[in-house]
Amino acid sequence: MTIQRMDNVLIVVDDLDAVIAFFVELGMVLEGKGPIEGPWVEQVIGIQDVRQDVAMLRTPDGNGRIELAMFHAPKAISPEPKDAPANTLGIRRVMFAVDDIDDTVARLVAHGASLVGEIARYEDVYRLCYVRGPEGIVVGLAEQLG
Repeated sequence: MTIQRMDNVLIVVDDLDAVIAFFVELGMVLEGKGPIEGPWVEQVIGIQDVRQDVAMLRTPDGNGRIELAMFHAPKAISPEPKDAPANTLGIRRVMFAVDDIDDTVARLVAHGASLVGEIARYEDVYRLCYVRGPEGIVVGLAEQLG
């Protein structure tokens, strides 16, 4: 086997604290936050003179992680249109299973999030929706029924 597990997904952001607060409200746990710079990170990402702050958040079950990075130097660039629609090429969303989709949406809306469409029911299996959070990050929510 080549892959052992998926460790994390990286999201580059401009306001690290706002995005951390959003994911913590969703139920993720902040594992750590701090500066990263130096030759080793430059070698890994292929960019010189890097200075960034990163944060690692994990799902409550410990199996999923999101890494957030805020670049001080060089500044991050945005190749996508603001609030890109679901059919834009690239990674569009991260999906989370939740216990109560209505409560989760209400808590995230209080943190500035908005529904992308509506909360929809898929047969008698799931209630699903997409929520757009800080910096246009789209999070999918799925509440299993039954």
